[in-house]
Amino acid sequence: MTRGKDAGSAHIGRDMGATEDAASRRPAPHRDMAAHPEASSGIPLVDVKAQYAPLIPELQERFAAVLESGRFILGPEVEAFEREAAAFLGVPHAIGVANGTDALVLSLEALRIGPGDEVLCPAFTFYATAEAVARTGATPVFADIDPTTLNLDPEDVAARITPRTRAIVAVHLFGRPAPLPELAALGVPIVEDAAQAFGADGIAQTGICSTFSFYPTKNLFALGDGGLVTCLEDEVAERVRMLRFHGSRDKVIFELVGTNSRLDAIQAAVLRVFLPHLTGWNAARREAASVYSDLGLGEAVELPLDEPGHVYHMYVVRSSRREEIAAALAEAGIASASYYATPLHLQPALAFLGYERGALPETERAAAENLALPMWGCIGAEAQERVVETVRAALGVPV
Repeated sequence: MTRGKDAGSAHIGRDMGATEDAASRRPAPHRDMAAHPEASSGIPLVDVKAQYAPLIPELQERFAAVLESGRFILGPEVEAFEREAAAFLGVPHAIGVANGTDALVLSLEALRIGPGDEVLCPAFTFYATAEAVARTGATPVFADIDPTTLNLDPEDVAARITPRTRAIVAVHLFGRPAPLPELAALGVPIVEDAAQAFGADGIAQTGICSTFSFYPTKNLFALGDGGLVTCLEDEVAERVRMLRFHGSRDKVIFELVGTNSRLDAIQAAVLRVFLPHLTGWNAARREAASVYSDLGLGEAVELPLDEPGHVYHMYVVRSSRREEIAAALAEAGIASASYYATPLHLQPALAFLGYERGALPETERAAAENLALPMWGCIGAEAQERVVETVRAALGVPV
């Protein structure tokens, strides 16, 4: 697999006294996330601008080039990014789309999944995973997670396969690759939901389709919405290309009922600037994860188990005393977030599926205990020290 090399990404520390527009630093949290915001001069959960600030001159040049070209929908910038992303991921096809949710829907539709079919997926994930299944008319079937990795438990998945099962959506949660070999051995086609894991080792090599989001907090991010579908099979890739543009190859003959889901040229230009830096940014995230461990955070909370492929989209710890920790962090001006506190099988929109509390015990326990701590590609050691000191003090662990 070919990886883009880091082209001098700067690991700059954040000026803790800086006062900048909140939206530029802190994209709005997803609605499935219980956020514990920091004070305006504190430590954010993710500092997007710290990563792209050194690249602003190059970004401005790329913006100017797109403006001069007059090509804003698909076109040469999108085509170039698709080629570069495919090379980076080691796949034959990469197709730019409007966002990560559309990437999932288009992938399932390209596999001809629809009413009467079942698709297995986790309930400890963002709502879009199951929403995409429901939008095709198929039925989401939830499987429990492994308590250590928080990804799908292959044994539980195997127990839920029926003759109607058409696919497994394997989510690479928080940047950790799902157990793809074990899931593939079950003999059901796989779609990889890699929204949180661009650049993680081994992704996009197993699923017929793999999907990505470029939401601004992701490891590889745009300055707005964007998404990508990668495909291992030519026919499926061609169907995704048609489906993203109203089911047409040429805007004259319409062969499928599709949608309008295209990656903008401006966002493709941004992604082309950022992609060569991704390997360095991911390495910096892994280094930051090691720093949290070295600072003794594991004496207060359960740390995420490290493994070579993990790219730490989020740094998520576990504790039965989560609310105490979050309150102490907020008091200290440090952001944190509890993800998927209401897991998907208990969401009102999916109540028609008939799940009740207790149906997925490990999912529900993770929903009650997880807490994301500050993490981005160039977080400074001083910020991490403050985080660890605050967590330890909140739980009475000597600092």
